[in-house]
Amino acid sequence: MSESVTAAILVIGDEILSGRTKDKNIGYIAEYLGALGVDLREVRVVPDIEAEIVAAVNALRGRYDYLFTTGGIGPTHDDITADSVAAALGRAIDVDPRAVAMMRERYSEGELNAARLRMARIPEGAELIENPISKAPGFMVENVIVMAGVPSIMQAMLDAVAPRLRTGAKMAVETLDAGGLAEGSYAEALGALAAEHPGVSIGSYPSFTGAGFRNQIVLRGRDPAAIATAAEAVRALLARLTSDNAPI
Repeated sequence: MSESVTAAILVIGDEILSGRTKDKNIGYIAEYLGALGVDLREVRVVPDIEAEIVAAVNALRGRYDYLFTTGGIGPTHDDITADSVAAALGRAIDVDPRAVAMMRERYSEGELNAARLRMARIPEGAELIENPISKAPGFMVENVIVMAGVPSIMQAMLDAVAPRLRTGAKMAVETLDAGGLAEGSYAEALGALAAEHPGVSIGSYPSFTGAGFRNQIVLRGRDPAAIATAAEAVRALLARLTSDNAPI
Protein backbone atom coordinates (compact mmCIF):
# COMPACT_ATOMS: atom_id res chain seq x y z
CA MET A 1 0.00 0.00 0.00
CA SER A 2 1.00 3.63 -0.47
CA GLU A 3 2.77 5.40 2.35
CA SER A 4 0.97 7.67 4.76
CA VAL A 5 1.01 11.38 3.91
CA THR A 6 0.28 13.66 6.85
CA ALA A 7 -0.85 17.24 7.37
CA ALA A 8 -1.63 19.82 10.02
CA ILE A 9 -3.76 22.97 9.99
CA LEU A 10 -2.72 26.23 11.62
CA VAL A 11 -5.68 28.58 12.09
CA ILE A 12 -4.51 32.16 12.56
CA GLY A 13 -6.59 34.94 14.03
CA ASP A 14 -7.63 36.71 17.21
CA GLU A 15 -11.23 36.59 16.00
CA ILE A 16 -11.25 32.78 16.16
CA LEU A 17 -9.83 32.69 19.69
CA SER A 18 -12.28 35.35 20.91
CA GLY A 19 -15.25 33.43 19.53
CA ARG A 20 -16.34 36.33 17.35
CA THR A 21 -15.75 34.24 14.21
CA LYS A 22 -16.70 30.56 14.16
CA ASP A 23 -14.25 28.44 12.20
CA LYS A 24 -15.82 26.75 9.16
CA ASN A 25 -12.63 25.55 7.54
CA ILE A 26 -11.21 22.77 9.72
CA GLY A 27 -13.90 20.18 9.00
CA TYR A 28 -13.94 21.02 5.30
CA ILE A 29 -10.15 20.67 4.96
CA ALA A 30 -10.13 17.43 6.99
CA GLU A 31 -12.72 15.77 4.73
CA TYR A 32 -11.11 17.14 1.57
CA LEU A 33 -7.65 15.87 2.50
CA GLY A 34 -9.02 12.52 3.63
CA ALA A 35 -10.62 12.02 0.22
CA LEU A 36 -7.24 12.71 -1.41
CA GLY A 37 -5.32 10.31 0.82
CA VAL A 38 -3.74 12.87 3.18
CA ASP A 39 -4.20 12.30 6.92
CA LEU A 40 -4.92 15.36 9.04
CA ARG A 41 -3.05 14.78 12.31
CA GLU A 42 -3.14 18.07 14.20
CA VAL A 43 -4.89 21.46 14.35
CA ARG A 44 -3.67 24.54 16.21
CA VAL A 45 -5.15 28.01 16.63
CA VAL A 46 -2.87 30.97 17.32
CA PRO A 47 -3.42 34.73 17.70
CA ASP A 48 -2.18 37.47 15.39
CA ILE A 49 1.22 37.56 17.08
CA GLU A 50 4.24 36.98 14.87
CA ALA A 51 6.34 35.10 17.43
CA GLU A 52 3.52 32.63 18.08
CA ILE A 53 2.81 32.12 14.38
CA VAL A 54 6.53 31.55 13.67
CA ALA A 55 6.85 29.04 16.50
CA ALA A 56 3.76 27.10 15.39
CA VAL A 57 4.78 27.09 11.72
CA ASN A 58 8.23 25.73 12.54
CA ALA A 59 6.86 23.08 14.91
CA LEU A 60 4.20 21.81 12.52
CA ARG A 61 6.06 21.99 9.22
CA GLY A 62 8.79 19.83 10.64
CA ARG A 63 6.42 17.25 12.05
CA TYR A 64 4.10 16.70 9.06
CA ASP A 65 4.35 16.44 5.29
CA TYR A 66 2.16 19.51 4.78
CA LEU A 67 1.10 22.47 6.87
CA PHE A 68 -2.02 24.37 5.80
CA THR A 69 -2.62 27.81 7.28
CA THR A 70 -5.86 29.77 7.12
CA GLY A 71 -6.39 33.43 7.87
CA GLY A 72 -4.29 36.56 8.10
CA ILE A 73 -3.54 37.33 4.44
CA GLY A 74 -5.85 40.33 3.99
CA PRO A 75 -5.05 44.07 3.63
CA THR A 76 -5.16 45.24 7.27
CA HIS A 77 -2.37 45.79 9.79
CA ASP A 78 -3.15 42.57 11.69
CA ASP A 79 -2.85 40.40 8.57
CA ILE A 80 0.68 39.20 9.27
CA THR A 81 0.63 35.57 8.14
CA ALA A 82 2.75 36.07 5.01
CA ASP A 83 5.45 37.96 6.89
CA SER A 84 5.40 35.44 9.73
CA VAL A 85 5.75 32.46 7.38
CA ALA A 86 8.62 34.20 5.61
CA ALA A 87 10.29 34.78 8.97
CA ALA A 88 9.77 31.15 9.99
CA LEU A 89 11.41 29.91 6.79
CA GLY A 90 14.16 32.53 6.78
CA ARG A 91 13.06 34.00 3.46
CA ALA A 92 12.81 37.54 2.18
CA ILE A 93 9.34 38.89 1.39
CA ASP A 94 8.19 41.68 -0.90
CA VAL A 95 5.43 42.68 -3.29
CA ASP A 96 5.42 40.00 -5.99
CA PRO A 97 4.78 41.17 -9.58
CA ARG A 98 2.94 37.92 -10.34
CA ALA A 99 0.51 38.58 -7.50
CA VAL A 100 0.06 42.19 -8.61
CA ALA A 101 -0.78 40.99 -12.12
CA MET A 102 -3.46 38.67 -10.71
CA MET A 103 -4.94 41.44 -8.59
CA ARG A 104 -5.10 43.83 -11.55
CA GLU A 105 -7.76 41.55 -12.97
CA ARG A 106 -10.01 42.96 -10.23
CA TYR A 107 -8.51 46.31 -9.21
CA SER A 108 -7.62 49.30 -11.35
CA GLU A 109 -4.21 50.93 -11.00
CA GLY A 110 -5.66 53.56 -8.69
CA GLU A 111 -7.43 50.98 -6.54
CA LEU A 112 -4.22 49.05 -5.85
CA ASN A 113 -3.34 51.17 -2.85
CA ALA A 114 -0.75 50.33 -0.19
CA ALA A 115 -3.25 48.34 1.88
CA ARG A 116 -4.30 46.12 -1.04
CA LEU A 117 -0.70 45.65 -2.11
CA ARG A 118 -0.10 44.00 1.26
CA MET A 119 -2.03 41.06 -0.20
CA ALA A 120 0.62 40.81 -2.94
CA ARG A 121 3.49 40.35 -0.46
CA ILE A 122 4.84 36.85 -1.12
CA PRO A 123 7.90 35.09 0.37
CA GLU A 124 10.81 34.61 -1.99
CA GLY A 125 10.61 31.40 -3.99
CA ALA A 126 6.94 30.66 -3.24
CA GLU A 127 4.48 29.26 -5.75
CA LEU A 128 1.25 31.25 -6.03
CA ILE A 129 -2.15 29.69 -5.37
CA GLU A 130 -4.84 31.10 -7.61
CA ASN A 131 -7.87 32.85 -6.11
CA PRO A 132 -10.69 33.08 -8.69
CA ILE A 133 -12.99 34.89 -6.25
CA SER A 134 -11.13 37.98 -5.04
CA LYS A 135 -7.90 37.49 -7.04
CA ALA A 136 -5.45 38.06 -4.13
CA PRO A 137 -3.47 34.79 -4.19
CA GLY A 138 -2.37 32.41 -1.51
CA PHE A 139 1.01 30.71 -1.80
CA MET A 140 2.92 27.49 -1.22
CA VAL A 141 6.50 27.66 0.01
CA GLU A 142 8.35 24.44 0.83
CA ASN A 143 5.64 22.34 2.55
CA VAL A 144 3.66 25.30 3.91
CA ILE A 145 0.41 26.16 2.15
CA VAL A 146 -1.01 29.58 3.03
CA MET A 147 -4.70 30.18 2.33
CA ALA A 148 -7.37 32.75 3.10
CA GLY A 149 -9.67 32.45 6.10
CA VAL A 150 -12.87 33.28 4.21
CA PRO A 151 -14.38 29.82 3.59
CA SER A 152 -15.38 30.29 -0.06
CA ILE A 153 -11.94 31.65 -0.95
CA MET A 154 -10.15 28.98 1.09
CA GLN A 155 -12.10 26.28 -0.70
CA ALA A 156 -11.18 27.70 -4.11
CA MET A 157 -7.51 27.85 -3.09
CA LEU A 158 -7.65 24.27 -1.84
CA ASP A 159 -8.99 23.17 -5.22
CA ALA A 160 -6.15 25.03 -6.91
CA VAL A 161 -3.38 23.54 -4.77
CA ALA A 162 -4.68 19.97 -4.53
CA PRO A 163 -3.11 18.74 -7.80
CA ARG A 164 0.33 19.70 -6.44
CA LEU A 165 0.06 17.55 -3.34
CA ARG A 166 1.68 14.17 -2.82
CA THR A 167 -0.95 11.72 -1.61
CA GLY A 168 -1.04 8.32 0.07
CA ALA A 169 -3.51 5.49 0.44
CA LYS A 170 -7.02 6.67 1.18
CA MET A 171 -8.54 5.81 4.52
CA ALA A 172 -11.43 3.33 4.40
CA VAL A 173 -14.24 3.83 6.92
CA GLU A 174 -17.01 1.57 8.18
CA THR A 175 -19.67 2.73 10.61
CA LEU A 176 -21.67 0.30 12.77
CA ASP A 177 -24.79 1.26 14.69
CA ALA A 178 -24.62 0.25 18.35
CA GLY A 179 -28.19 1.34 18.84
CA GLY A 180 -29.20 2.21 22.35
CA LEU A 181 -26.41 0.21 23.97
CA ALA A 182 -24.60 2.37 26.51
CA GLU A 183 -20.86 2.85 25.92
CA GLY A 184 -20.16 1.53 29.39
CA SER A 185 -21.64 -1.84 28.44
CA TYR A 186 -19.13 -2.47 25.67
CA ALA A 187 -16.18 -0.18 26.45
CA GLU A 188 -13.93 -2.86 27.96
CA ALA A 189 -14.65 -5.44 25.27
CA LEU A 190 -14.25 -2.84 22.51
CA GLY A 191 -10.87 -1.88 23.92
CA ALA A 192 -9.79 -5.50 23.79
CA LEU A 193 -10.91 -5.75 20.15
CA ALA A 194 -8.98 -2.59 19.29
CA ALA A 195 -5.84 -4.18 20.77
CA GLU A 196 -6.44 -7.32 18.70
CA HIS A 197 -6.71 -5.28 15.47
CA PRO A 198 -3.84 -2.77 15.67
CA GLY A 199 -4.08 -1.80 12.01
CA VAL A 200 -7.62 -0.52 12.48
CA SER A 201 -8.65 2.57 14.43
CA ILE A 202 -11.84 1.82 16.38
CA GLY A 203 -13.81 4.60 18.04
CA SER A 204 -17.16 4.92 19.78
CA TYR A 205 -19.24 8.06 19.24
CA PRO A 206 -22.41 8.84 21.21
CA SER A 207 -25.16 11.16 20.02
CA PHE A 208 -28.65 12.26 20.92
CA THR A 209 -31.40 11.96 18.31
CA GLY A 210 -35.14 12.37 18.25
CA ALA A 211 -35.37 8.67 19.07
CA GLY A 212 -33.12 9.07 22.10
CA PHE A 213 -29.53 8.21 22.97
CA ARG A 214 -27.58 6.33 20.25
CA ASN A 215 -24.02 5.13 19.75
CA GLN A 216 -22.02 4.45 16.62
CA ILE A 217 -18.76 2.56 16.35
CA VAL A 218 -16.47 3.75 13.56
CA LEU A 219 -13.63 1.69 12.12
CA ARG A 220 -10.92 3.37 10.02
CA GLY A 221 -7.86 1.98 8.26
CA ARG A 222 -6.02 1.53 4.98
CA ASP A 223 -6.49 -2.24 4.65
CA PRO A 224 -10.09 -3.10 3.67
CA ALA A 225 -9.59 -6.74 4.63
CA ALA A 226 -8.42 -5.77 8.11
CA ILE A 227 -11.41 -3.46 8.51
CA ALA A 228 -13.79 -6.21 7.41
CA THR A 229 -12.31 -8.64 9.93
CA ALA A 230 -12.49 -6.12 12.76
CA ALA A 231 -16.03 -5.13 11.78
CA GLU A 232 -17.19 -8.73 12.01
CA ALA A 233 -15.73 -8.96 15.52
CA VAL A 234 -17.50 -5.75 16.54
CA ARG A 235 -20.80 -6.97 15.06
CA ALA A 236 -20.49 -10.18 17.04
CA LEU A 237 -19.86 -8.20 20.21
CA LEU A 238 -22.88 -5.97 19.62
CA ALA A 239 -25.10 -8.95 18.80
CA ARG A 240 -24.06 -10.70 22.00
CA LEU A 241 -24.69 -7.64 24.13
CA THR A 242 -28.02 -6.95 22.45
CA SER A 243 -29.08 -10.54 23.09
CA ASP A 244 -27.99 -10.33 26.73
CA ASN A 245 -30.01 -7.14 27.19
CA ALA A 246 -33.13 -8.40 25.39
CA PRO A 247 -36.29 -8.40 27.49
CA ILE A 248 -37.49 -11.79 28.69
